[in-house]
Amino acid sequence: MDQLAQTARALVAPGKGILAADESIATMSKRLEAAGVPASAETRRAYRDLLVTTSGLAESVSGVILSDETLRQSVADGTPFSQACAARGILPGIKVDTGAKPLAGHPRETVTEGLDGLRERLEEYAGMGAGFAKWRAVVTIADQLPTRASLVANAHALARYAALCQEAGIVPIVEPEVLMDGDHGIERCAAVSTDTLHTVFTQLAEQGVALEGMVLKPNMILAGTGCAEQPSAEEVAAATVGVLRAAVPAAVPGIAFLSGGQPPAVATVHLQAMQAVGPQPWALTFSFGRALVDPALAAWRGEPGSIATAQAALAHRARCNAAAAAGHYSRELEPAA
Repeated sequence: MDQLAQTARALVAPGKGILAADESIATMSKRLEAAGVPASAETRRAYRDLLVTTSGLAESVSGVILSDETLRQSVADGTPFSQACAARGILPGIKVDTGAKPLAGHPRETVTEGLDGLRERLEEYAGMGAGFAKWRAVVTIADQLPTRASLVANAHALARYAALCQEAGIVPIVEPEVLMDGDHGIERCAAVSTDTLHTVFTQLAEQGVALEGMVLKPNMILAGTGCAEQPSAEEVAAATVGVLRAAVPAAVPGIAFLSGGQPPAVATVHLQAMQAVGPQPWALTFSFGRALVDPALAAWRGEPGSIATAQAALAHRARCNAAAAAGHYSRELEPAA
C-alpha cells in the first residue's frame, strides 16, 4: 500500500496534472477524421507519439492515460509507449473499461462494463509498465434522471475496478462523470454530483478500497450547456469545492478534474479559480483530454511538418493548466491576451 500511496501522490504532485490520451479507437478515429486526418492504427499512433514526445512535457504532466491499442504500440524510434513515457519522467497509465452500455430496465441510462477478465488484464498491463488505470462512469441529468439504480450500478462497478487495481499494484483513477449536457442549472449539477460521489465512496468502502492509494477524477460543478444562465468562474469554483468538501474524504490524496467538453481556456480558468477558494485537504489538479490536446490536433492535421507547432500548442496548454493547479495562472499567459 505504501507504493500505491506514493504513486497516487506523484500523480497529483504540486503543479502537475494528468494527460488523458485514452480515447477509444472509434472516438479517436472520429476526431482525426474531423481534423482532416485519415483514421488508421498508424495515424492514431503518430498522433499519440507527438503528444508523449513533446519536449518538457514532464514539467507539467505527471502521467498519461493510454488506450490498450497505444500501450501495445511504439513511438517512432521503436521504443514502446510505456517505456518512452517513463524515460521522460511521465508515468504511463491505461484505460481499462470497455465503455458505457445501456442499463437494463433504465432507458437513457448506462452502466460501464469491463469487469470480466479485468484481473488478468491488469496483471498484463502491470507487466507492460502501467502504474495506474482509469475507469469512467457516466451519469446523465434529465427529468427523473439519474435513477438510484444507475448511480448504485456504476458506483459498484467503479469500486470493484478500484479494488482489482490495488490488488494488482496499480493506482485506480476513479472517474464518475456527471455530464454537462442539458439545460439544468448549477444547483442541479451540484445536487446530482454530491449524490453520485456519496454513492461512489460508500461502494469504495464496502469493497475495501484504500483511499490513500487512489485518485478521484470528477466533473466540475457547471450549469448544463443549454442553460440560459451560465455561472461565473468564481461560482463554479465555490460550488465545486463545496460539493467535494461535502462528499470526498480527506484521505484521498488528490482530485484531478476532467474537462468534460469545456473550451480549453475556460477549463483552465475554472481550475485557477478553485485555488483561490483556499487550502483543501486534497490536491486539486487536472486530468484533461480535449482541453489539453484539441489545440495540438488542430495544429497537426496529420502533416509531418506541423509536429513542432502541434507540440508547442500542447506544451502551452499543459503549462497553463500546471500554473492553474499551482494557483499562478492568469489570462496574460494566453497568446490572445
